[in-house]
Amino acid sequence: MNFVWFRNDLRVTDNPVLSAAFNSGEVTCIYCFDPRHFEVNRYDFPKTDAYRAQFLIESVSNLKQKLNGRLIVRVGKPEEIIPQLAKSLGISALWYQNEHTSEEINVEIKLRELCDIPHHTFSGQLLYHPDDVPFSKDEIPDVFTQFRKKVEKKSEVRPPIEALKKLPKEITGIELGEIPSVGDFGLEELPDDERAAINFKGGEDEAWKRLNHYLFESDSIKNYKFTRNGLLGADYSSKFSPWLAHGCISARSIHHEVERYEKEVHKNESTYWMKFELIWRDYFRYSAMKYGDKIFHLGGIQGKDLNKSTHENTFWKWANGETGIPFIDANMRELNSTGFMSNRGRQNVASFLAQNLNFDWRWGAAYFESKLIDYDVCSNWGNWAYNATVGHDPRNRYFNILNQAERYDKRGEYVRHWLPELKHVPAEIIHEPHRMSEDQQKLFEVIIGRDYPRPIIDLVKSYKEIQRRGD
Repeated sequence: MNFVWFRNDLRVTDNPVLSAAFNSGEVTCIYCFDPRHFEVNRYDFPKTDAYRAQFLIESVSNLKQKLNGRLIVRVGKPEEIIPQLAKSLGISALWYQNEHTSEEINVEIKLRELCDIPHHTFSGQLLYHPDDVPFSKDEIPDVFTQFRKKVEKKSEVRPPIEALKKLPKEITGIELGEIPSVGDFGLEELPDDERAAINFKGGEDEAWKRLNHYLFESDSIKNYKFTRNGLLGADYSSKFSPWLAHGCISARSIHHEVERYEKEVHKNESTYWMKFELIWRDYFRYSAMKYGDKIFHLGGIQGKDLNKSTHENTFWKWANGETGIPFIDANMRELNSTGFMSNRGRQNVASFLAQNLNFDWRWGAAYFESKLIDYDVCSNWGNWAYNATVGHDPRNRYFNILNQAERYDKRGEYVRHWLPELKHVPAEIIHEPHRMSEDQQKLFEVIIGRDYPRPIIDLVKSYKEIQRRGD
């Protein structure tokens, strides 16, 4: 009997673990909700908060449904639960997706020590299989463009594996276990926010529904390159990331469907750009393989010697969307209210915390881990390090927040959407409401310092300080 342990691969289509296990014989499946993922972290907030927890629960529920209910569910540490079940069920081999960062790898190591049966592991999260990339782990380039050009030239994306026609063996003599609720992890269940462009639901079925909508029903992909930096609306970007992060759909399946769209509908810059972004996702994962825990260090993979602020009051003003910088606050309030934020927003709020506030960027990365429904360890920490200038871009780069706000929210529609206290402020001053006179504040029904906070820093001075630090 083969035991399949589901991790971040909550799907039956293009699941190499499930496919290989079935090809070897009868299969029993398990998913463990690891309580360590829901503990309070060292920054004093949950490692996984309610929106991400809910999406995970929905994804596991859909997986169980697709397996015709034949999924063992447990709350506990996998390295403790799986060996016990393997012994009682007479399991002969364990099959699972390998991971690439230390917390997950340590679980695998402990599991191998405690579960003395053959272990079969597979790489199911990547677009390009490790055996197919033209680099060893230590040879992964430190510049994305070099990585991209070489894999595009030398590597092929393997075709996805079809959904299984088989089902796991019916499990008798053992309780399957109930899927927990958000409240079971000590979290408050949060309602959908009516302001959200999409109310994301977890699961493989929802992943394919979104994919088909974006590519073939709405044909939104034809404009992806030009709209992907949008802030408001459902279809300015693909929004595949929550399902990718949980493995409800594979990068290979998305790539395959984009190429089908190119053959059947239209090939253009935007379809290439979608594949381009999937390569970026791979790059962060390969970087994690190369550098290990360095991606979590304050000085990053560059090993910089940094002195950063860790003043809690400053951090929570950023986290709660109370900085007095509307473009930053609107994005953070969207994150807190929905578990999602646009890529453009993420780049700006990360740059603001790490650069303008000169804050320890790891707090922000951990906050994203807690809140984002599409949290992916490699992409999240890789992007944060990139914006903190300790990752794969050695330049002293930063975002000019006001320029970004003017470019991507010129009329202030996004800011007003998430900051209703500024709903009457006109476009010409929406991004700097603290500049309003007392008469203007009364006219536009927002008193700065009472209804909306004053800026916690002078942005112009902060840019000069960033430049000085980079000299």
